[in-house]
Amino acid sequence: MVATTHGGGRVELRGLGVRYPNAAQAAVHDVDLTVEAGEFAVLLGPSGCGKSTLVRTINRLVEPTAGTVAIDGVDVRERDANELRRGIGYVIQAVGLFPHYTVAQNVAIVPGLLGWERARIDARVDELLRLIRLDPAQYRDRKPRQLSGGEAQRVGVARALAAEPRVLLMDEPFAAVDAIVRASLQDEIARVHRELGTTIVFVTHDVDEALRLADRVVVMNAGRVVQTGGPDELLEGPADDFVRHLVGVDAETRRLALERPLIER
Repeated sequence: MVATTHGGGRVELRGLGVRYPNAAQAAVHDVDLTVEAGEFAVLLGPSGCGKSTLVRTINRLVEPTAGTVAIDGVDVRERDANELRRGIGYVIQAVGLFPHYTVAQNVAIVPGLLGWERARIDARVDELLRLIRLDPAQYRDRKPRQLSGGEAQRVGVARALAAEPRVLLMDEPFAAVDAIVRASLQDEIARVHRELGTTIVFVTHDVDEALRLADRVVVMNAGRVVQTGGPDELLEGPADDFVRHLVGVDAETRRLALERPLIER
């Protein structure tokens, strides 16, 4: 069985700004951005450029000081924050699995909070473990300490998808694993995206990861969006010297890699 979702949600940021208390300047400044339903958008930029702050405004872990965030046309501030977050998947670098819970119990947390029936939860757990290529018979009763780093990240993705969210936020989710495992996880999230059609907003500072995964790359610098476009657009027409430097001297090599992708787009 292939895991199902209700399709992706449309995320709209309008005039978005975030200034932390006592900060000399805004962390995010006047961002206008639409992530279309089912799109895989990657926020790319150096540490401190505002990309993580921006993505956290979507699930109200950070409250904007200017502008609005809407999902499917509804301002997120009109919804209870806890209810909102239960409907948005969220994956971070530190997976945060509950150590005394089994894999199945970790994946089942949000459906349980939403009051799903036990049989539906059990079926969903097995469905998602198969989706991320962890055999339920082998993995559902394991504890997090019995997982490798890559397996734990896969369980984190399954947990984020458990309640069939229309939007999945991923903040540097693969940064802590080695290069080989990271490539495998990238392949898996790309495949999951193709199968489910969930809208994904993914944060990274790794140019190759962004180009490999994105339908559209959103380049940020100093709290502002400086360019958006597909991977080819970014490589062929950097908007300014910052983007040109970010893409680097290996732009031609990266362009050739995109022409022979390791993952199906």
